[in-house]
Parts: sequence; C-alpha cells; structure tokens
Amino acid sequence: MNRKRKLVAEIKTESPFGFSSVKSWEELAEVAIHFGDIISVHTDPKWGGSFDLIEKVRGMTDKPILAKGIHSNDEEVREAIKRGANYVLVVDRIPVISLRSVCWFEPSKTEQLSEFNFNIPTVVWNSRDLTTGTPKKESWEKMKSIYSGTVCQASYIKNLSDVKEDTDFYIVGENLLTVCEQIKKAETC
Repeated sequence: MNRKRKLVAEIKTESPFGFSSVKSWEELAEVAIHFGDIISVHTDPKWGGSFDLIEKVRGMTDKPILAKGIHSNDEEVREAIKRGANYVLVVDRIPVISLRSVCWFEPSKTEQLSEFNFNIPTVVWNSRDLTTGTPKKESWEKMKSIYSGTVCQASYIKNLSDVKEDTDFYIVGENLLTVCEQIKKAETC
C-alpha cells in the first residue's frame, strides 16, 4: 500500500471503555494484515491483548508490528521486541537511550513534548484520555504547534475523513472494518 498517511491497523477486540468487537481476533487480524501498513497488537489484557499475540501476528506477516500498550517499564519494551515487534508504544515516559529508536511516545499532555524533547522517532497523539476514556481537552493543533516531528493520530477515527491531513500515521482499532471498507472503495475508484 502506498498511501501518503500510513494506516496502523489495530487488532482490538475490547477496551476498558466499553468497546467489544463483534468480530473475532482472527477475523480482525486478517483485515488488519490485509489493509494495514503497520499492524498494531495490544499487549495489555484490558484491550484483549498479550505479548503472545505479537508472536502470533509475526507468524502471519512480515509487515511491521507496533506493540500497543502502556509499557510502563523498559523490560516490557524488551519483551515486545523479543516477541517480534518492530516498534513499541510507551505512554508518559521515555525509555533508556538504547530503546528509544524503536519506541513511539504517547504523552498525556502537550507539556510533556517540551519536557521530553529528545530523539523520539514518532509521537502518538491519542485524543482519548486514558484515565477516563473521554476526549482530551488539549487539541491536535496545540500538539502540532509544539512538536513538528513524525506524528501518529489515535482514537476517535470513525471514517477516513477524520484522519488529519498533517499526520504521518493513524491508528484505527474500534472502527477498523469501516475504515478499511472506505480504503477499499477509494482504491478501486
């Protein structure tokens, strides 16, 4: 797939905020692998994930894998890489220097972008507050005014029209089937 903005197709069966997929993990994995430029695999059980699922997906595709989770310590980052992930999401912290090149950083607040202004390959701006499940008060535009590097948009993407023009990547989980159907339609036009 050669699209300007790359789809990070998330295999998401559930969330702690009330989402439960009508499709099985296997069905979602098939769609994610077909349409995704990068495959997002949850490692946190609250989102239906585990580190074992990274190995399962690695056995199904050569596409890059993003291990998605909080990953609150460097050992979890190392475990995800050992299991086959190419990239690992870390939330609200910066890992040791030797791991930074494979980590995507997700801040809770824009002020962290100034505090952690080191060599981070990709910043994930999740518009969902992970503590409440509700939309963040800070905007995409505020984040972009502080950080000009590679960015990934996450949460509340229901349609392709929700994807920001100035993002490099976008993660879709809950609405993966809808967005992939729109991609399919757009590619056949």
